[in-house]
Amino acid sequence: MSFHVVIPARFASSRLPGKPLLDLGGMTMIARVATQALASAAQSVVVATDDERVAQAVASTAAEAAMTRAAHPSGSDRVMEVATQRGWREDEIVVNVQGDEPLIPPAVIDQVAGLLHVPYSDCGVATLCEPIVRGEDVFDPNIVKVVADRSGRALYFSRAPIPWSRAGFGAGAGERLEGAHWQRHVGIYAYRIRALREFVAWPPSPLEEVEALEQLRLLDHGRHIAVAQAVAAVPGGVDTPADAERVRAVIAG
Repeated sequence: MSFHVVIPARFASSRLPGKPLLDLGGMTMIARVATQALASAAQSVVVATDDERVAQAVASTAAEAAMTRAAHPSGSDRVMEVATQRGWREDEIVVNVQGDEPLIPPAVIDQVAGLLHVPYSDCGVATLCEPIVRGEDVFDPNIVKVVADRSGRALYFSRAPIPWSRAGFGAGAGERLEGAHWQRHVGIYAYRIRALREFVAWPPSPLEEVEALEQLRLLDHGRHIAVAQAVAAVPGGVDTPADAERVRAVIAG
């Protein structure tokens, strides 16, 4: 199995300015993400950034840094710029690993790339999910939910509590969840280059704009997204100072 990893890392952040350079146990966050990706089976790991300071931080690892335009609307567009710079073939696979996931298990990177080989060779995009076990998480709009069909292709992604339990959710958000109905979307994607090129060329779709979820653009255009249960737990990323402290505690053991 052959694939590339690209890690978009924009320096600016409304909640955590300079987020890629946060110190997490003596290593910058972007260096930790790159190190996790380097432990996967990827043939190349590239950090796509718009800031020389981030590129310098990447130099402490075996990953490569690629300078990309600052004005990209999303990380997916930044990944596509790298694919174009590198001349990757239309049938090659690239995994978009978010630059704020310093604890991402290498096994899930391999897993999501492998989905586009077997059993979803007919899909151009793949992603992962994991069970939601706390009732309040189903109602948290910051936790994206996904519903898939029985063949493992996404039906819909939402910030809303989907599926809705007519009998179980009548009293509010504290219900005990039963069954395997509720799945958190894990924000890692594998793309065939041709599918990614097509995706970034489309304008944002109405559903995407309502939910603020760019993957809905693919579903709106009738494209299949393969979804599988992550083979390892994927800790949350770093969006706030509290998240950074949580990661530091994990690293410190």
